[in-house]
Amino acid sequence: MNGFAAVGDYGWLTLPHAEYAVALVVGGAAVVEDLMRRTISNLWPLAAMAGGIACQVWATGWMGLGSALLGVLAGFLVFLVFYLLGGMGGGDVKLMAGFGALLGTGRLLHAALFTAVAGGVLALAVIGFHTLRRKLRKTGDGPGVAIPYAPAIAAGVWLALLAAKP
Repeated sequence: MNGFAAVGDYGWLTLPHAEYAVALVVGGAAVVEDLMRRTISNLWPLAAMAGGIACQVWATGWMGLGSALLGVLAGFLVFLVFYLLGGMGGGDVKLMAGFGALLGTGRLLHAALFTAVAGGVLALAVIGFHTLRRKLRKTGDGPGVAIPYAPAIAAGVWLALLAAKP
């Protein structure tokens, strides 16, 4: 035994419930902040990382710490390229890194793919909305539209968690 109770020994609180709770609370808070302020404070990536480390250690003991930290690194690297190209903010990169701790490297690729699809749908919706608004107002092209990406990241993480469960 690794010093921790086996997964599921806490009655109604199971590891999947804990993972869903972290994803829902942190993802929801990051989405609200990104939509309202167009920024993601460092609190939410740190909360995702702390919750992810706790879940990983719960699942596999202290070996989970290594898995969580590798997930952080992988999550950071997945979106770093987009940040360096100017297509994403630093808060988005840090949020995905934080969720990398929760997902580990195994589920991170799925989350990144789901995030890309959700981001594409979000981008099409925003572009369509702004195009329709310009046509109704009969105005020319305005400045480019920045799209908050926390909703896509949160959706990608939630979908990856749901897809991983039998």
